[in-house]
Amino acid sequence: MNTQRVLSGRYELGELIGRGGMADVFRGVDTRLGRTVAVKLLRPDLARDPQFQARFKREAQAVAALNHPSIVAIYDTGDHAVPGDHDDSVRVPYIVMEFVSGKTIRDLVRAKEVTIDRAIDFTLGVLSALDYSHKAGIVHRDIKPANVMFCPDSNSVKVMDFGIARAMADSAATMTQTQAVVGTAQYLSPEQARGEAVDARSDLYSAGCLLYEMLTGRPPFIGDSPVSVAYQHVREIPELASSLNPDVSEALDSVLMKALEKNRADRFQDAAAFRRALRAARSGVAVAPPAASEAPTNPTNTVSRHDGVPPTAAFSVTGAKFLDDTPGGRLRPAEDTPGDDHLLPAYGIELYGSTDSGSLPLALPVEREHTPRQKSRRRTWIATLVVLTMLVLAGGGLWLYNMMNQAPPPVAKVLVPPVTSLTESEALQRLYNAGFKPQLKRLQHETIPKGTAIGTVPTSGSSLDANSEVTLNISEGPSVVAIPADLPGRTEAAARDVLRQKGLTGAPTTSMANSPTVPAGIVITTKPAPGQNVAVGSVVEIIVSTGKVTVPQLIGLPVAEAETALEALGLTLSATEVENSQVEPGKVTAQSDAADSLVVQGKTIAVTVAKAPAPPATPAPTPTPTATKQGAKESAVNILGGFPSGPLHAGQLGA
Repeated sequence: MNTQRVLSGRYELGELIGRGGMADVFRGVDTRLGRTVAVKLLRPDLARDPQFQARFKREAQAVAALNHPSIVAIYDTGDHAVPGDHDDSVRVPYIVMEFVSGKTIRDLVRAKEVTIDRAIDFTLGVLSALDYSHKAGIVHRDIKPANVMFCPDSNSVKVMDFGIARAMADSAATMTQTQAVVGTAQYLSPEQARGEAVDARSDLYSAGCLLYEMLTGRPPFIGDSPVSVAYQHVREIPELASSLNPDVSEALDSVLMKALEKNRADRFQDAAAFRRALRAARSGVAVAPPAASEAPTNPTNTVSRHDGVPPTAAFSVTGAKFLDDTPGGRLRPAEDTPGDDHLLPAYGIELYGSTDSGSLPLALPVEREHTPRQKSRRRTWIATLVVLTMLVLAGGGLWLYNMMNQAPPPVAKVLVPPVTSLTESEALQRLYNAGFKPQLKRLQHETIPKGTAIGTVPTSGSSLDANSEVTLNISEGPSVVAIPADLPGRTEAAARDVLRQKGLTGAPTTSMANSPTVPAGIVITTKPAPGQNVAVGSVVEIIVSTGKVTVPQLIGLPVAEAETALEALGLTLSATEVENSQVEPGKVTAQSDAADSLVVQGKTIAVTVAKAPAPPATPAPTPTPTATKQGAKESAVNILGGFPSGPLHAGQLGA
């Protein structure tokens, strides 16, 4: 692979795995850590535009602060130069992200692989990610099926593409400088379509559109153009999901209608409330309709007429056309207007006609003259009617007084059921079934697992009125967590994933250390050490093996001690003995690798060992003349086989 396909000398780019409106996504390899990553590159033709540069950097900044299992993690950012026009270069920014293997929700919906249960599970995962990002002050602003991926390996969803995300403090920037509304038309909230400020509830509306499409196979609104779809989001009411998919329950319909309210004050106010309602709907519990004092507000902030006619209805008999009172606000021809005159006042229509002298307004009958007898009879009937009316009012008042002063009937009490050790959804369902209104409260608990019920306030067994509010305490897990003991022996990337799942964070820089046994790139230990308890969210330092060993000082050691020292470091010894009269025999006089140098694990170290020199040879003594003669005689005797019996002559001995 050539150098142009390696970013910052570290990230090798592979095949193209995705292409969006402003960036391309490649599969890559982090050569330093040896893990697969996804690299998102801004398109070179857009790299010169400051707006796209800012949007691209904003995505990295937004997601870098988010550490959640349902949000694609950001590992690194940077830029690299690519050839441009006129022999100049363009600095193209890139983002290094977690590589996620799976399919987008859009692909699953098109393949009709999303069941109702899976749609609920996917939405719960998205809401979990939104709950986390909203608490961190980040609004996604572009929740849609193409930005949510399902990972079969972990059976979880991942929310991607925070390219137009904004901090809530800056969420007023709904429109670009060119007055183009940001987002995707099919999933825009009404306030986004109107160019107003957005907040967390805008993401929840888009999540409702996502759930609607997974349940029905289509978005809640469809139009010929993005403008027409955006208009429908602002003015029209979507069809019930159950009308498109009969398997959708009334409880799910109620959750969708709540999530897709036009006015954000009428929707779920946070992702946690949406999740609770969705879990309850799975068990058949519908969203309670708002009280009369809490009726859905008008998204256009208009006031309805006292006769029930929306203020948008503007009828004119002479105009022949009018603005219909339907949610779509479409123009309807005059021939479609009601033809009966007695229906016109119900729509607030005023009739106009030309009048002559003595004529009356159109459509009013002419009153004729009454005789004195008729007038008298009329007065009698009026008086009788007044008396009867007064009697009826008096009787009704007396009855109402008696009813109001009666002692109220005793209200049946209900016992609070036990919910300890149940899951959150099971505990909610049990309280709903008992006739209570549970209010969730999350608390840290050292022994009860996260998501499990601790108890209720009032406690179980207490007697309360039906429909009373009961506080349900749910465990958020312990405030401290033990560092996993199985981190040593894992790769660095795997260790960071385990820490993230435990609610801990790996230090941004990795410490390297020598080890005689742990292979290169494998975790040796952590600081604090594995098994120690630390606060949730703590930063843990990861120590990784270099795969090398420091050679000890062997010179001067007995060969047995030198061999023991090398074996403790996983090294082997090869000894060669050399005569040395200056060093005690058996001690090392030289080594092949210097002390404190780094060598690979298992290397053989050659050493020289001193041995005593051989003793010098003893010289033969010089013979004397007497000894020489005596020796000659002995030799002669030996030759003759013994001494002769007679005297020896000098000639016999060769004297």
